[in-house]
Amino acid sequence: QVQLVESGGGLVQPGGSLRLSCAASERTFSSYAMSTYAMGWFRQAPGKGREFVAAIATTEGFTVYRDSVKGRFTISRDNAKNTVYLQMNSLKPEDTAVYYCAAEPSSFSSRIYAEKDEYSYWGQGTQVTVSS
Repeated sequence: QVQLVESGGGLVQPGGSLRLSCAASERTFSSYAMSTYAMGWFRQAPGKGREFVAAIATTEGFTVYRDSVKGRFTISRDNAKNTVYLQMNSLKPEDTAVYYCAAEPSSFSSRIYAEKDEYSYWGQGTQVTVSS
């Protein structure tokens, strides 16, 4: 069982940047164990469903993004720190949402999970508000 804790959300002006972090909180969760989970970021705006933002395979070179964030957001992972990041640049008001990270055990180094139903573990979410 893995528990995920997001942080780094907040209020930012349009055009600004934020970096979200998602840490596995179990003390017994080794860096090797972290390396066996594919990870993803999703978001949910008020009155809307949870939508895919970005995902990364167990191997860092394999990533995928929703079209509206390509070139602005970057997902990365540091298995030694049991942490996944979402660097968000050039933020827009339409990026306002609660952002959730998710984890799924994966035996395939290049497998990416882009559907929320594919993930078994979720964090509690962190609020991102983009407003002037």
